[in-house]
Amino acid sequence: MKSFVKVAVAALALGAIGLPAIAQDRPGTILVLDASGSMWGQIDGVNKITIAREVVANILADFPAEQNLGFVAYGHRERGQCADIQTIIEPAPGTASEIVRIVNELNPRGMTPMTDAVIAAAKALRHTEQAATVILVSDGIETCNPDPCAAARALAQSGIDFTTHVIGFDVKGQAGALMQMQCIAEETGGRFLTADNARELTEALQQVVAAPALPPALPQAATVTMVAVMGSKDGARVETPVTWTFDPEDDSEGDSLERDGNPGVVELHPGQWRVSGYHAVLEHEQSAQLVVVEGQPQTQVMVFDEPQPELPAATVLAPDQVVVGSAFPVTWQAEGLNPRDYVTIVPVGARDGTYDRYHRVDGQAEGHLRAPAEPGLFEVRLQTVGAGKVLATTPVEVVDAKVTVSAPSQVVVGSTFPVSWVAEGLHPRDYVTIVPAGAEAGAYTGYDRIDDKTEGSLRAPAEPGLYEVRFQMEGSGRVLAVTPVEVLEGKVTVGGPDKIRAGAEMMLTWSGAISPRDYITIVPADAADGDYAGYFRVRDASEGRMTAPAEPGLYEVRYHLESESRVMARHPVEVLAADAPMDDGAGLSVPGSGKPGETVTVTWNGGLESGDRRVAFARLDQADFSWISAEGIAGRESLEITLPETPGTYEVRFLDVTNREVLGRSIIEVQP
Repeated sequence: MKSFVKVAVAALALGAIGLPAIAQDRPGTILVLDASGSMWGQIDGVNKITIAREVVANILADFPAEQNLGFVAYGHRERGQCADIQTIIEPAPGTASEIVRIVNELNPRGMTPMTDAVIAAAKALRHTEQAATVILVSDGIETCNPDPCAAARALAQSGIDFTTHVIGFDVKGQAGALMQMQCIAEETGGRFLTADNARELTEALQQVVAAPALPPALPQAATVTMVAVMGSKDGARVETPVTWTFDPEDDSEGDSLERDGNPGVVELHPGQWRVSGYHAVLEHEQSAQLVVVEGQPQTQVMVFDEPQPELPAATVLAPDQVVVGSAFPVTWQAEGLNPRDYVTIVPVGARDGTYDRYHRVDGQAEGHLRAPAEPGLFEVRLQTVGAGKVLATTPVEVVDAKVTVSAPSQVVVGSTFPVSWVAEGLHPRDYVTIVPAGAEAGAYTGYDRIDDKTEGSLRAPAEPGLYEVRFQMEGSGRVLAVTPVEVLEGKVTVGGPDKIRAGAEMMLTWSGAISPRDYITIVPADAADGDYAGYFRVRDASEGRMTAPAEPGLYEVRYHLESESRVMARHPVEVLAADAPMDDGAGLSVPGSGKPGETVTVTWNGGLESGDRRVAFARLDQADFSWISAEGIAGRESLEITLPETPGTYEVRFLDVTNREVLGRSIIEVQP
């Protein structure tokens, strides 16, 4: 494996470094890596996360240092948390080695919020005006986002100039994951590739990392070979005639195709297809879903059932009326059923074998189905697997739900606010969300599942404006209820010292706090909004302490919203050298050093106004108004101070005791 990786990296180096004129204009890149618990699965006895670590390290070894590269991971910090997404490295030049170090330390453990991780990566690119690339490597189906396709489509239309390439790692046979990943790539103009081992993962990463930001090429067709067999996958090949029909799942992608013969061979464009095979002699028809990956030939086996004797009479029962999207009970009765026979709900008049959501009988006599998202007349059917023969039907009317949703008419940016709803009979995975007024149906930001509740909470967006709280159906994204919400600007202030010595502790204050999880940080004055170094949450306090940076310079204390890290307030502060004198009108003059027991003279030329004013001698770590000795200055212009016998760093302070202000301070070193 290592020798192949080195060849791939050499090819990447030629593509990314050997053409400097092109590389200069190539986009920045963010790598999004799946660190969910499933990455502990093994391929040929090696954990997938171990394979990913080695491949990423080798691929990034020769990544051009002058190009922006960032890193996002998900599922690596908490179990069962869809919010476990972290932008660990913002896009910047020269980050490859740091990303490799971080990947080597990841400990997979959580969920798979791959769609929201792509959204986080795209937002990290928001500040740049150049096109950029997001590369997602994931090994499983989305476990958090209600509709990855709709989310990717909305993100692509948001104005951020980016492309998402998706690599499905060890997802062979996972039709749901393949469909989701291909949809995310297609909606954002990217490529979808699969990899089942270390070599293929290296090849896939090489292709998407080295690919320049050119207009997307036309998708490359793939050869699909369909083989019909009887009884089981190891059964004999079905004798002709067999007619194959290939229908694109997206009607806009082209017309249906037909091929005769067994095998049936066809060239298909990438995407999702429904394949039907019909044997005229046996009067059998089978169907299956197929995911075609660009340029990757595949052979699919379709199993036709052996001719079966007539089944005895069967019945299926369901409620006469159900609410859109709800889960409703179904019972059935029949002898001799195959455990893989199933019940499904379809529009009245749909052809035999049609199905949408279904429930396998699996030796049971009852189960549940999910009602369609739109009202109308439907049938619950008991159907045989494979041939799709209808054994029994019962009519069901799907009716609209009476849904209302309520929220405050005005909320503050970034705040958490209550939402309540009335939605009897709807599915527990339906949800409430807040989106800009006029956003398309299915759009969402943060959301709260209804479960078995009638109230919950949402987080207000970081930007003021007119929004809507919507009650939406999971899956279809159909909007069942809306209430308007105006998001107002927050009135936040933050304060602190104007000057502080490097490494010293400083007191910070703030007002107008919005969320307890908002935070205070100090960063260089020219740092981009959203950058942070050390920080603390505001919680329910109005003041807190923070250590000043170690390097002198101009900084800003900033109040950040947790949501999108928007800066709500800022206060400038100059960080001085650790031994720098500080003066606020006292004109204090102190020797820089002295010997133990030596007497030194301290003078001043300001701060002589009335009030209790003193010159104090203190250890450097003592509080401002604590001291070893202190004397008043009334009628004096200087003071003799005998230095202590213990060597160390001390401070002379000019204090306005009346107003509790320090008008000057200067460090003195006691040296043997």
